[in-house]
Formats: sequence, structure tokens, C-alpha cells
Amino acid sequence: MNSNLKKLLLCAAGLFTATLCAAQKPADWANFGRFEADNAALTAAPKVVLMGNSITEGWIGKHPEFFSSHGYVSRAISGQTTSQMLVRFRADVVELQPQVVVICAGTNDIAQNTGYISLEHILDNLQSMVDLARAHGIRPILCSVPPTGDFPWNPGLEPAPKIIRLNEMIKAYADEEGIPYVDYHTQMAAEDGSMIAAYTNDGVHPTEAGYVVMERILPPVVEQVLAEIGR
Repeated sequence: MNSNLKKLLLCAAGLFTATLCAAQKPADWANFGRFEADNAALTAAPKVVLMGNSITEGWIGKHPEFFSSHGYVSRAISGQTTSQMLVRFRADVVELQPQVVVICAGTNDIAQNTGYISLEHILDNLQSMVDLARAHGIRPILCSVPPTGDFPWNPGLEPAPKIIRLNEMIKAYADEEGIPYVDYHTQMAAEDGSMIAAYTNDGVHPTEAGYVVMERILPPVVEQVLAEIGR
């Protein structure tokens, strides 16, 4: 093989490898890009950040005025598990320097959106988010996982009793650590552990009526914490 042909083949192989690597570039698993521009555009620290999944993201989508009137900022991403939230917690909460972070997560873990995870490890992730917040002078608030009877995208997992058990674990940890706990589940659950039909269209995500219930529950807890730290 002459030297020119050999160089040509090596160059072609290099281009093919580079193209293949570009095509297989890993996705932004934790979705840092989702709020990167929003975070950079902030001119002042938000008072309260809500970290969550589609339940919180849908909330600001339906009732943005509720968030703006209370000084809440959403850093929720649909479909995310606590593992993904923990990875981006520094970028989307800590670096914003809020006074309070409200953490509502766990539904998608039980739905196995990023694979199986035990209830104990879900709690571990929540505890790690709390530790990060506290280490940076941010007061954490933990929320119950809202009730769900089944996941339309991954049916048959029987989540209702798992959610009840996880909420018991979150509440016990919150009580032990003196962390405020927001209980959406009690007021939104039917007797079988599913969400009351009037509050949801798909069994998982609240309707406007469901969000109205949540809007009665959350602000008093947040206001109490803000009062304690003198706003």
C-alpha cells in the first residue's frame, strides 16, 4: 500500500470515528441544560425554590401567578427521579442561594423511570439534598409524595402502598431532623391510596382542582419557615 493511500485511509477512519462518537454523545442525563439560561439570567436570589418533577412543573404551568405572587421559583423537570435531582441540586438550587428549598420527589423513582431503586435509597437521595441545602444555609422543606394508584406509562407496579410507606419514612426523618413536612397525600388520597378522581385526569398528575388543594397546604408551611429566618 503506497503512503498516500495509507494516509487517506487513516484520515477516513479518523473522520468515521469522530462522526460515530458525535452521534453517540451521551445525553444530558440530569438535564443541567433545562435551567442553565434561566439560572444565568437571575439578577437576585429567589426567596423559595421548588425542586421536583412533573407534578411541580405542571403546577407552575397551570398557575404561574401562584408562584409569582408567593416569590416561588420552579426548578422542576418532568419525569425526573431523586437521583437526577440530586445530581443537579447544586446547579439548580444551591448556586441560586434561596432562603428555602421545597423538595417534592419520589413518584418517578417508584415508577422506575431510571430503573429500580429501593425506598431506602430514595430516602437517601432526599437526605443528601437536605444535607446540601443545610450546608449552604438553605432551609429545606420536605413534601409527601402525592397519591397514585397506577402509572399509565409503567402499569402494574402497585405504587399506592409503596408511596404510603415512603411518606412514612420521609415524615419520620423530617420529624427526627426538625424539618417541616408538607402533607399533600392525606388530603388528596382516596381510600385505596389512589388520588381522588376529582383531583386528577390520569391518576398521577393533579388537575386545577388538585393544585388548588396543594395551594392551601404549602404556603403556610413556607411562610412559617420564612418568619423563623426573618425573611
